[in-house]
Amino acid sequence: MTLSNFITDNLSGECLVMGILNCTPDSFFSGSRKQTEEEVRQRALEIVAEGGDMIDVGACSTRPGCVFASEAEEMERLRFALPIIKEAVPDVPLSVDTFRASVARMCVKEFGDMIINDVSEGEDPDMFPAVAELGVPYILMSVKPNIREMALGFAEKVQQLRDLGAKDIILDPGFGFGKTLQQNFEVMNDIDFLREFNLPILVGVSRKSMIFKTLGITPNESLNGTTVLNTIALMKGAADILRVHDVKAAKEAVRLVESLHN
Repeated sequence: MTLSNFITDNLSGECLVMGILNCTPDSFFSGSRKQTEEEVRQRALEIVAEGGDMIDVGACSTRPGCVFASEAEEMERLRFALPIIKEAVPDVPLSVDTFRASVARMCVKEFGDMIINDVSEGEDPDMFPAVAELGVPYILMSVKPNIREMALGFAEKVQQLRDLGAKDIILDPGFGFGKTLQQNFEVMNDIDFLREFNLPILVGVSRKSMIFKTLGITPNESLNGTTVLNTIALMKGAADILRVHDVKAAKEAVRLVESLHN
């Protein structure tokens, strides 16, 4: 089964859970940082043991105020982490969180099919041609501040991708990117409008500032808030993938909401 078929087949059913594994020293949530061989292996095994359907691997932090790792450093981290993950959990689909087309090409050519998770709206001019050429699923994120502008942007970029031959496109409304706290909640309130695109939707709110700044807490204290927002997205029928730090909690939310709907 190809990775594209895995996504198509599974997204017709229960919402999938994507566990986060950051091989970085500076991601905003300290609990997600894994840098040694054993830390990477154990995190991959933990995601799967808790029911994770896929693993999203990040090697360049995009937290607010960060200094981006160089292209060479990002590649070096991925060349270190990906073999460990693939050996530990060989049958689990992988996603690479990168905004660089060169990194996307390197990962697919050296390590096989994987999802490309791009938080930059395709800012790299070679990204759309790269994912079309590679034939891999692509997560298109929006930094637009409201659903109307987001929908217009998605419509234009999805067409560009399709014109290039890209087929497996997943939409990410980009919670925490280019939005005020209030705008994040407005997007969540209107997220079901994105169903008009008839494309899978990824929701990534895990331990983000819309939770901890609103509640006056820290990312480490934001699991409950994450579960609340994930549940809202699930209740709206607007989440096909939940991208999370805490896989067990997300799987429980998915199962409870599925039981309610059934």
